[in-house]
Amino acid sequence: MKKIRVAVIGVGYLGKHHAEKYSRMEDIQLVGVVDIDKSRAETVAAAVGTCALTDYRDLFGNVDAVSVVVPTEAHFSVGAAFLNHDVDVLIEKPMTTSLKQADELIRIAESNRRILQIGHLERFNPAVIALKEIVHNPMFIEAHRLSIFKDRSTDVSVVLDLMIHDIDIIMNVVKSDIKSIHAAGVPVICEHADIANVRLEFESGCVANVTASRISIKNQRKIRLFQKDTYVSVDFAGREITIIRRDENHGDGVIPGMDIRQLSFSEADALEDELASFIETVCARNTPVVSGYAGRKALEVALSIMGQINAAIGRLGTSIPS
Repeated sequence: MKKIRVAVIGVGYLGKHHAEKYSRMEDIQLVGVVDIDKSRAETVAAAVGTCALTDYRDLFGNVDAVSVVVPTEAHFSVGAAFLNHDVDVLIEKPMTTSLKQADELIRIAESNRRILQIGHLERFNPAVIALKEIVHNPMFIEAHRLSIFKDRSTDVSVVLDLMIHDIDIIMNVVKSDIKSIHAAGVPVICEHADIANVRLEFESGCVANVTASRISIKNQRKIRLFQKDTYVSVDFAGREITIIRRDENHGDGVIPGMDIRQLSFSEADALEDELASFIETVCARNTPVVSGYAGRKALEVALSIMGQINAAIGRLGTSIPS
């Protein structure tokens, strides 16, 4: 079988991991890595056994699929360029900086019959995958995503950096339109908001309370979901799910009348699974796990949250970038 020719555009912190994963895949030819920093491109290329480039346009006609892992503001221009040259594209989240750009990327992909996948990595977390069989009609959700400060991804707010993961997960689980959004947040270290909280109210009656911070003293990725007769707690980092269900046959135990189960998942490589899924979609020509439409839905909510936060900060007399 002919090998799929793949390249990685942008080999900073995350992009170099894309290159490493691709380089170890069978039936894949990693034809090159691209970065405007020539030294960085050459270092990563040497490590994975491919060639280094500084201009992504040199790949046109020589590649079948690419991972776009450049700064967010360049997602649209780079992604659109490859889609218009009949190349399938995986773009890291958030897919673009505006809904107009997101809509145009989707249009270009569809008109050229190209694959457009958005890099919402948590969709490939075994615990998130398991939720599909457990959670069916959640009525209350609480999510916390806290991170020790890292000097990267500071070109966007914590909403687009971290919270958007939980927005995507929640919308995929709830499967209902959002009725109202109430958000708050502040910049602490960066120009953009570093901590944010939002209350999402859905047409189904479900309410989600979501907090994200990138100035925590510890890392935490947890979500709790409540539905009739069932409580589910997910520790993404610990790869554990605790399920508490009403069961009158359980008269004894920690909580009388409730059945408590704990599921553990072996260590998995979500990024490797995401890239393998992308390549599988490229070969099969079907809809990716996280389509452009799914990426747009998460982006729409994230931008609404940011709009409220920025407006509130503006009223306080502190300006932040739009």
